[in-house]
Amino acid sequence: MPWTEIAFLCLALLAGGVVTGLLAGMFGVGGGGVMVPVLYEVFRAVGVEESLRMQLCIGTSLAVIIPTSYMSYRAHAARGAVLPGVLKTWRLPAIAGMLTGTAIAAVVDGWVLKAIFVGLVGALGLKSVMGRNDIRIAHTLPGKAALRAIGYVLGLAASLVGISGGGVATNILLLYGVPIHAAVATSAGIGMIIPIPGVIGYAVAGWPHLADLPPLSLGYVSVIGFVCMAPLSMVFAPMGARIAHRLPHRKLEIGIGLFFLAIAARFFLSLVWG
Repeated sequence: MPWTEIAFLCLALLAGGVVTGLLAGMFGVGGGGVMVPVLYEVFRAVGVEESLRMQLCIGTSLAVIIPTSYMSYRAHAARGAVLPGVLKTWRLPAIAGMLTGTAIAAVVDGWVLKAIFVGLVGALGLKSVMGRNDIRIAHTLPGKAALRAIGYVLGLAASLVGISGGGVATNILLLYGVPIHAAVATSAGIGMIIPIPGVIGYAVAGWPHLADLPPLSLGYVSVIGFVCMAPLSMVFAPMGARIAHRLPHRKLEIGIGLFFLAIAARFFLSLVWG
């Protein structure tokens, strides 16, 4: 890879790190919804094969999400907004779901992962923008068995689309009547746990394709991507959390929805026109 392309790669990733950190703190989403499309465009520009590009984006995104979500979680926890009992119940099932999804992602084509990304992120965006706060599954959280099942789904979804599960978790908690700031804070907490086994899985799955991946790739995890994005996203995540706690409920909800819809639209267009 020429030095000019490496410089372009690094600059794009640095900018993505700033945006990732801000949105991770504001929305409790871990930043994967930002990183995956940013990485997709960058890796396309430097010539990564279409068949490997989405996997590389997801693996790298999951790696950056870990420290970003940790910083976001700390900022929210300092305000007492996290539901610790929910995090404890979700932890192990979410890891199991992540391992399942990683195994699936290793054998499917990139367009399948892209389609799943569009469907999931688009649904989350529509739900938030519509603002149907009267839609509730219940007014209290379910028992531990149901929470464990939800945790598994969070891990599975996160592994297939390269997000931390935070966006899914936020919307699920809202359906059970959890206030949005507490939902965002708790989602940030699960976002620092879910990606760990996913990163390991994507690194192993991509090892046979090293010859076709950019320099300094550990399987489907780009070290350049991690080094450029993680530090800035960690710095800006607490700033995003402070912004979130200053926003009214509805404005925060609309912001989350528009963010997801924009990302889903971009990937839908790439599915249609390539």
